[in-house]
Amino acid sequence: MQDSSAVVKRPARAAAAAARDMPRERLFGAGPAVLSDTELIAIFLGCGLPGHDVFEVARSLLKRFGSLRAMLDATRADFDGLRGIGPAKIAVLLAVIEMARRALAEQARELPLVDSTAAVRDYVRLLIGTRPYEVFVCLFLDARHRLIDTEESSRGSLTRLAVYPREIVRRALETNAASLIVAHNHPSGAVKPSASDRQLTRVLRDALGLIDVRLVDHLVVGRHDVFSFAHAGWL
Repeated sequence: MQDSSAVVKRPARAAAAAARDMPRERLFGAGPAVLSDTELIAIFLGCGLPGHDVFEVARSLLKRFGSLRAMLDATRADFDGLRGIGPAKIAVLLAVIEMARRALAEQARELPLVDSTAAVRDYVRLLIGTRPYEVFVCLFLDARHRLIDTEESSRGSLTRLAVYPREIVRRALETNAASLIVAHNHPSGAVKPSASDRQLTRVLRDALGLIDVRLVDHLVVGRHDVFSFAHAGWL
């Protein structure tokens, strides 16, 4: 006698498998842009740990970080307490994040950054846009405005950041930079420069001018927006 319960379970498993495969099939058929954030993460994870549906794990990741963009600043510790994702998947995710950073850095090295505003903004937003504390970074450029190196010059708290123009000038000389783009983030998300931001920009511009290095721009970076001193006519 055939077990009727087994007959029911097989189609149910097949239906569940088809549901899981659907995002992958849609990706191949229409491209990755048609997928939701949850579906993209689910495809990346492949499968959840035993007892954890991969889509539920994907939703829990988005809930933890708030957005895909915020996930790009994740550290190993940020995944603590998340159920359904093991060390192997966390390691792969962190590697993908670092690959994205390096890919943008490679693009910045290949293109004249003065003529590639979008590339610069994407790069600095990925680099510091969602940090929970203030960070000041310098992009050292050669005579053709291509990226020589990116350095984190200062790291502060939620609301305070100490920047030392003398050290930035010293590093500009050491890297043989012809010009600089500097950037810092506002963890609050608001990108309107403060009075101290404007004063620092003037001091840094004048200090770099003494060694014939041009300050091309100062970018104030939020989660979603970037303010450019150059575009505002403040340089």
